[in-house]
Amino acid sequence: MNQPPSPVSRRTALVGAGTVGALAAAASLLPGVREATPATAALPKAPPTVGGYSLSDHVRQYYQTARI
Repeated sequence: MNQPPSPVSRRTALVGAGTVGALAAAASLLPGVREATPATAALPKAPPTVGGYSLSDHVRQYYQTARI
């Protein structure tokens, strides 16, 4: 029972799999193209205070998570 030779050898398949893995790793390290958003537009306006400490939502959230 002679089988016809396969057009793709085992060695060629392993080299191809290694190449695909290396390309995937390199692609994950490259910086992606992202839409530029102005940093100043994303910041909420500060509440008008005379100065000092103000208990805001993110501070309340911190105290909730830091509670033992």
